[in-house]
Amino acid sequence: MREYLRTNAPLAEHTCQSEGFRTGFSQTDKINNSNMELIGSTQIATYTRPKTSHFLPAISTTASSYRSHQPALTLNQNSNLPWKANNSYFKSSSAIPALSPLQRDKLELVRAKTMFYPSNRTILSTRYMPEDWYKSNQSNYRESESSRNSAERLRRDTIRLIQDKDQLTRRTQDTTSKNIGERLNDISFWRSELHHEIDCMVTEIQALTEVKRRLERALAETEGPLQVAQECLFHREKRMSIDLVHDGVEIDLIKEVEVIKSCQERMRRHLERAVAQLAANRSAQHELERDLSDKVTAQRIDDRCHHLRNTSDGISYYRGIERLDPSLSLPDSWSKFTDDNILHSQSERAASHKLRDEIEVLLNSTSNEMWNQFNTVNVSFTNRISETTDTKNNLQSHLAKTLQEIFQTEMLIEALKKAIRDKENPLKVAQTRLEERSRRPNVELCRDSPHHRLIAEVREIEDSIHKLKERLMEAENTLQTLVKTKITLEHDLSIKANSLFLDQEKCMSMRKSFPSTPRLVGFT
Repeated sequence: MREYLRTNAPLAEHTCQSEGFRTGFSQTDKINNSNMELIGSTQIATYTRPKTSHFLPAISTTASSYRSHQPALTLNQNSNLPWKANNSYFKSSSAIPALSPLQRDKLELVRAKTMFYPSNRTILSTRYMPEDWYKSNQSNYRESESSRNSAERLRRDTIRLIQDKDQLTRRTQDTTSKNIGERLNDISFWRSELHHEIDCMVTEIQALTEVKRRLERALAETEGPLQVAQECLFHREKRMSIDLVHDGVEIDLIKEVEVIKSCQERMRRHLERAVAQLAANRSAQHELERDLSDKVTAQRIDDRCHHLRNTSDGISYYRGIERLDPSLSLPDSWSKFTDDNILHSQSERAASHKLRDEIEVLLNSTSNEMWNQFNTVNVSFTNRISETTDTKNNLQSHLAKTLQEIFQTEMLIEALKKAIRDKENPLKVAQTRLEERSRRPNVELCRDSPHHRLIAEVREIEDSIHKLKERLMEAENTLQTLVKTKITLEHDLSIKANSLFLDQEKCMSMRKSFPSTPRLVGFT
């Protein structure tokens, strides 16, 4: 009995192991089938094998059900037939190890003792009953039928699953292709917007560049009038004496220099703004072109992806690519990026257009200011030249009269000198008479009437000579005054002539040419 139990103990252990394997397999199938079900897919049936009796091994299509429960024949251990399974595969899982010939003899002896010795027939109570045999067969039939039904259901569900997954795959691929097509439409829309904005920006850059060139030319044209005004001030510093006066012409010339410098300063500021605005415009254009280049590349890639089919060349496996997320933006941020670039470009274009308008207004205003001041200075020059000319003419008239008066005074002096000379002889005669009569002798030396008359005559002649000499002195002093006046008039005339030469010949000859209005606004 003990020998029999030792011999059949591995069989019971194998039965328990097979039952545990079937239970674990069913639970594993449930877990795997529940994990394979996706949202929106067909529900998959779960197949569980029915439990069998705890004392019989189950019949299954798994590899464990084909394990041999009988000792392997030693003559077949080294068989190399191609249709026969390798015994080493089943050797590790055999419930009963292979018996040697001596062990088989002992087993047969035990069976014989059991069958033929009445003392050992109690051991027969441990064997299976016929009912157990029938039950085992029925159980095997039911398990076979259940396994076949389960396999048939599995086959039908699998075919339906394959069809559903094929349809799902096609629908998903169609949806993906549709999404890529919509994405291509979005990219095409933004490409057209970028193209339009780039064209507008290029046009604006050209317009601003042209206005900038006009501003540079206008700024260069102001150098000529500024130099003329400064040279006029420099030449007028050569005026002499009383004509070196801070007159209206000088005031207007200084104002003209200030006006031109003020215009130049405003032009330079707007020129700096134009240069900065051109840089901003080109930066916005560069961002648009870079965005457009990225859009072209993305459209080419998406177009290639949109035309990929299951039969296309170049498709391949890329393991783990779905777990890689190289994206840097979301649809909202993607469209917002391009929209921000376009809005930035539009704002720069608006600022550029406003700056162009300001430059146009500046060119017109500076041209008008310089022209008005130029005309004002010319009018002041004309008035000053006219005034100086009148003064010069008056001086010449006075000089002519002075010269005439000098001549007459000189004639008067000569007449006075002659009159004085003419009084010398009568005085000599009278004094000679007195001297001769003073030698009368004795009582003849009388103060008679001739004596008194001679004395009166001498006194009268001396008084006349004295008055004539005084008048001669006055005439000579007057002549000196007239000569000084003549010199002053002549000097003043030279000053006026110099002033007229400076204003009329030097200054006005330079101011005959002034940049025209088209040149001042930079058109030529």
